[in-house]
Amino acid sequence: MTNPFPERASNDGDASDHDGRTARGDTLAAIDIGTNSVHLVIARVAAGRTFETIDREKEMVRLGSGSGSGSGDMKRLTADAMDRGVLALERFRRLADAVDAPVAAVATSAVREAENGHDFLRRARDEAGVQIEVVSGIEEARLIRLGILQALPVYDRHHLVVDIGGGSTEIILGHRDEDQFVRSMRLGAVRLTQQFFPDGKVTRNSASDCRKFVRASLGPVGRDLGERPIEVAIGSAGTIQAIAALVAAERSSLPSLKTLNGVELKRDDVAAAAKRLAKAQTVDERRRIEGLDAKRADIIVAGAIILEEVMNELSIKSLLISDYGLREGVLLDAYERLHGSARHHLHDVRQRSVRRLVGLCDDDPQHSAEGARLALLLFDALEPWHGMDDIERERLEAAALLSNVGLVISHTQHHRHTYYVIRHSEHLVGFTDHEIEVIALVARYHRKSAPRTKHPEFAALGKADRNEVRALAAILRVAVGLNRPRSVRVEEISCEKNDGNLIVRAKAADGEDLSLGIYTASERKELLESVVGRPVEILPMV
Repeated sequence: MTNPFPERASNDGDASDHDGRTARGDTLAAIDIGTNSVHLVIARVAAGRTFETIDREKEMVRLGSGSGSGSGDMKRLTADAMDRGVLALERFRRLADAVDAPVAAVATSAVREAENGHDFLRRARDEAGVQIEVVSGIEEARLIRLGILQALPVYDRHHLVVDIGGGSTEIILGHRDEDQFVRSMRLGAVRLTQQFFPDGKVTRNSASDCRKFVRASLGPVGRDLGERPIEVAIGSAGTIQAIAALVAAERSSLPSLKTLNGVELKRDDVAAAAKRLAKAQTVDERRRIEGLDAKRADIIVAGAIILEEVMNELSIKSLLISDYGLREGVLLDAYERLHGSARHHLHDVRQRSVRRLVGLCDDDPQHSAEGARLALLLFDALEPWHGMDDIERERLEAAALLSNVGLVISHTQHHRHTYYVIRHSEHLVGFTDHEIEVIALVARYHRKSAPRTKHPEFAALGKADRNEVRALAAILRVAVGLNRPRSVRVEEISCEKNDGNLIVRAKAADGEDLSLGIYTASERKELLESVVGRPVEILPMV
């Protein structure tokens, strides 16, 4: 959105044909940029969440390798790792372009934690033509479960998902559309290999140290899960699939598997595989183990220890393997975002997470909810003047609902505290990192100073995002002003042009006195005038 308030052009196109797409579905591409590998899936996605996979690719680029110092911290991406990652992304983007598939790309722990992660994001955009969203561990977990639900019929059962990646392990307990428990931990096959087996050699002491570390990290998860019902456990991602393939190869009576999806992996088999892998002390020895992907020989011991300890700690006797995971979740998420009104499930997830954070931090959520209602009334009344759609409307609503969460820290400068709380909360799911930044800034600018490029966070945005933040903050500031006194309820807002001015009119319920609200809103109209490029008058509705 380059200009948030152009005169809106009419759209006489066929509404049944969404940008040329048909009922057959949309061809989309999703890229998952992990610590160990970069994955691509291209598929046709249709209503009802059905997939028709067109292409799959994987490159083991080891983006997180060599970035730590033996501590397991992934503080920097090396130049070589970034080069490998950008080349893989460029190739994947070409494959997507060949079938005219728009690309949705997410990055996880390696980029999330790296001090120079922004350099990789810039190179991916400029050199590979791929715009990447960095997702939080909690959002990563949500997307993983979203993908898994398309692979296994567990929607109606209480299901526990375990996803072991290169940099982190996600554990999610879900039932139907609800994520009931989510944890993202810094336990990954690459991370723990760097910490405990940096030269690829496994000794009894290093394996024991690794196991103790994992066990200590998992203890709080077991306690927090408590006695929650778990009807089925599911494992996803490359590490678990590699262990399942190793176990299958050891059972000579089993035929060669074309897919691991739905295969059952028992705890005893995982323990035996972990023991066997640890006995092979060098990478070369492990490469010779039948059924093991040779490219994983250096990191598989750490991964096997993590899986064994997760199953022990959470009393998982067996788990089902899912072929789907994060990238399929990204694909479905992109489809739902693309289809506006068809995004009701995603919208519900977002709304629940926003209201959860409000409940934790806002002592007067009803007041914030009333401000959000007025902001949406004003947004809708301004529709003839702005080029924003339901996506921006939802971000405005979230920012308005969250505008007072900073009060949990202090009333003084609470708008700045609000930015911090929103930006660093793990409770907001369903939003990308970029969306959370926009929402946090709109909420931050609901009072006091207007957005300025001298503010580092605002200056870091692109031009279109800065325009959006200014426009939404302008609407929110006027809405917050109209919400005075709290005892007076505004029922209706309208906007009109008159002699070059923008006239905003408000009507109160039962003829109540709106003079204080109109006065306060008028004191806060300067940013709105700047955005619309004309004087603004705020008056009572006749």
